[in-house]
Amino acid sequence: MSDTPVGFDNDKYLEEQTAAIVKRAAQNGNKLYLEFGGKMMQDMHAARVLPGYDPNVKLRLLQKLKDSAEILLCIYAGDIERKKMRADFGISYDVDAMKLIDGLRSWGLVVNAVVITRFTGQHAAKQFKARLEKRDIKVYYHYVTQGYPTDVETIVSDDGYGANDFVPTTRPIVVVTGPGPGSGKLATCLSQLYHERRSGRVAGYAKFETFPIWNLPLSHPVNVAYEAATADLHDCNLVDPYHLQAYNEICINYNRDVDAFPLLRAIWEKMTKEPCPYKSPTDMGVNRAGFGIVNDEIVCQASKQEIIRRYFRHLCEHSSGQVEFATVDRCEEIMLRMSLSPEDRDVVRPARKAGQEAMESGKGRKGIFCGAAIKLRDGRIISGKNSEQFHAAASMVLNAIKELSGIPDQIHLIAPQVVQSIVHMKHDILKGDYCTLNLDEALIGLAISCATNPAAQIAMERLIDLRDCEMHMTHMVTPGDEAGLRRLGIRCTSDPFFASADLFIDT
Repeated sequence: MSDTPVGFDNDKYLEEQTAAIVKRAAQNGNKLYLEFGGKMMQDMHAARVLPGYDPNVKLRLLQKLKDSAEILLCIYAGDIERKKMRADFGISYDVDAMKLIDGLRSWGLVVNAVVITRFTGQHAAKQFKARLEKRDIKVYYHYVTQGYPTDVETIVSDDGYGANDFVPTTRPIVVVTGPGPGSGKLATCLSQLYHERRSGRVAGYAKFETFPIWNLPLSHPVNVAYEAATADLHDCNLVDPYHLQAYNEICINYNRDVDAFPLLRAIWEKMTKEPCPYKSPTDMGVNRAGFGIVNDEIVCQASKQEIIRRYFRHLCEHSSGQVEFATVDRCEEIMLRMSLSPEDRDVVRPARKAGQEAMESGKGRKGIFCGAAIKLRDGRIISGKNSEQFHAAASMVLNAIKELSGIPDQIHLIAPQVVQSIVHMKHDILKGDYCTLNLDEALIGLAISCATNPAAQIAMERLIDLRDCEMHMTHMVTPGDEAGLRRLGIRCTSDPFFASADLFIDT
């Protein structure tokens, strides 16, 4: 049983959210194009800031609507071409799109088609289309919209949205989603609306995006955590000025939606020849996440921790050349605004202490001294440092499951001969430069040792208790450690230092 405190009620949220979507569809002639923002599956950001939130609750929502809903999946052709990566899974957006289709189908949901957006002839996009079509998945091209964003006359014409392929749909609710931001979801919805209206059919549009939460204050940690998560996109939350003017009510939205609203309203009125039914960008939303919060204090604390996590992540991305310093500067401003410091993350100091101990022992690999620490569900903090046999992450995990199992520290979980065999294979047979076991290799060694070591079997069963635990390392995670941490579901941050002076590390 998890000891994690709960701040969010999934059942209450599902009831509210389902009713809101069904009501909005009925208001639009029972044909609603619903833009799904954020992650549809495995929404780990939401799970971190709203303790108790089911990362797959959106799939449960769609299951409740599955007899009246179908799904269009959008992916930007440029993201396919440059192999844009989804950081939390370590896979490219095109692979994530296929993974998403598999996941949706496994939940019994209908994926109507894939739309490749802003297509300009990219070769990789053509290959992706061919690969999907060979698996009997319909694929359509949408092109760069002529006249966008200033020339509404051209946008709402056969040269604009009319130049895109129309995707035939049959169900009242059409969920339009994608593997990440910038996938072209809004443009796909509006293109579909153009074709529907041109053919004399009534259809509407709404947006479903969890963050920012419109009925929480601007300074609420949940909403600030969203700003930290999108620091690289330069998103910022603000009071929706259109909603305030129309209703004299304070609601929270974010800059891109507010900036786009006048254009969307103009496009709608040009397309339908009717006044826009929405008076504000908040009006367009059907988001009910705020009503699922049942313990605000727990949610606030979790959100503050997420802000610190994002700070460390952007620091590491800057060290790796993935983001500009402006992103780090933005995170530092957010940390200052929320009166947070990196050490407010409980595992930071113990990890750094373990790294210092590794340095003092002089037994780090190739002169590199690393430490790691994890906070167990009951609050205990267990550390580990790198040695001549194990990476710091591997040592930490082995120490943690020993602690959970009540196994004395001096007992080996992985038989020494197993460690020696793996080291021999890595160094003498595969001619690798690094001989110590990373976390992924240590987990395999642990499984092998279970055949002859009852203690290893007992300890291995406790690995499941590390899921969603907080962890910190004194260096950026290497590929072998990252693979193991992802499988275990540990929430890891790290200081922005490289694990080695070598430019290429494959372990």
